Amino acid sequence: MEDVLIECSPGISGDMLLGAFYDLGVPKKVIEQPLIDLGLRDLYQLNFKESKSCSIRGIKVKIENIDCRPVKRTWRSIKELILNGRLEDQLKKIIYEVFESLAIAEGKVHGIKSDDVHFHEIGAIDSLVDIIGVCAALNYLHPKKVYCNEPMLGKGFVKTEHGKLSIPPPAVIELIRQKNLKVLSNRDSIEGELSTPTGIALLANLVDYLQPPLKYSINSYGVGIGNLKFPFPNLVRVYKITSFEDFSINDIEQISPKCEEISIQEAWIDDQTPEDISNFVEKLRIEGAYDVSYQAINMKKNRIGFSIQVILPIEKKEFFRRLWFDFSNTIGVRERTQSRWILLRRRGECLTTFGNIKVKQTLKPDGSINMKPENDEVFKLQSKHKISAYEIRKIIEESSKKFKAFENWK
Repeated sequence: MEDVLIECSPGISGDMLLGAFYDLGVPKKVIEQPLIDLGLRDLYQLNFKESKSCSIRGIKVKIENIDCRPVKRTWRSIKELILNGRLEDQLKKIIYEVFESLAIAEGKVHGIKSDDVHFHEIGAIDSLVDIIGVCAALNYLHPKKVYCNEPMLGKGFVKTEHGKLSIPPPAVIELIRQKNLKVLSNRDSIEGELSTPTGIALLANLVDYLQPPLKYSINSYGVGIGNLKFPFPNLVRVYKITSFEDFSINDIEQISPKCEEISIQEAWIDDQTPEDISNFVEKLRIEGAYDVSYQAINMKKNRIGFSIQVILPIEKKEFFRRLWFDFSNTIGVRERTQSRWILLRRRGECLTTFGNIKVKQTLKPDGSINMKPENDEVFKLQSKHKISAYEIRKIIEESSKKFKAFENWK
């Protein structure tokens, strides 16, 4: 079974992604069948045509609205349409998840219940076709894993039914926050909306790994062309690939645990206040220390001081030496290189009774996987539901379902 790699070059939109899947070989009938099953066939005309962007060929999607009635759809009405439609269960599930994430994001932005969200741009027939068509295409290809690179968002302003909004629009910001998506920042980013709410919602819900595999072969690809004109090709590529990393647990369990070199730096300080020491320790953590520990000790002349020890990446040892001398009163730092054995781990999220929860997975030497929720998530749920951390963890463990990785094993 092949994998799919989505290449945002530089951004992502629903119509560009749909065009790329069609160019990859997904039949038009596959894309349109769920729209027919949902009773939308008489509301639009869908065409795929050859086009170019900066001399690069691809497929541009054109969706014509042939329904003259002014319809403003809410998430409640779209939800009923999906749940009552004659769709296969897996396809219904992924379509529902994409729209639900958009509704939650819009509800958060506007301070209303998600069911009451009025989809303006998203509820338009072209966006319905884009989302349902892309979900149908991916369901048809049935890849083992879906990868993508980080999209760019652009800058400037975009016209919407809410008026003129800055880029990225509020719904895009909320989707990125909700799903912990990684995006690329570029101070010289071109004016214009490089990634749309529809495109970001599709990536957030359909992608398993939010970075491309390090090694893969390309079996085939398709190109979708966007409508906006930029001084560079405005396109999205979708590849069918065979990836050669993180292929299966059996392939990687032989290298878990793995050995790596780290640097340990430490010093004793007796001429700074506890407040200053606390700030310095926090600085060390912010700058990328693996861990920091400190404790009060008795030093010369019976003064109370602090012993501080930092575990850090070996490639950052020179940078951290400077931190000691720039942000503490110490006049010397002890340093040594040491080996450590660590289990492979990765961050992601898991669907539970509480919704999507951020978790960490660790791979044991016998190939089994341990998963535990991030402590910040447990604390938030404790505050919200007024139950113990033990009960929160137990509910998460018992109700956890699909895991979506934010990164590869490392």
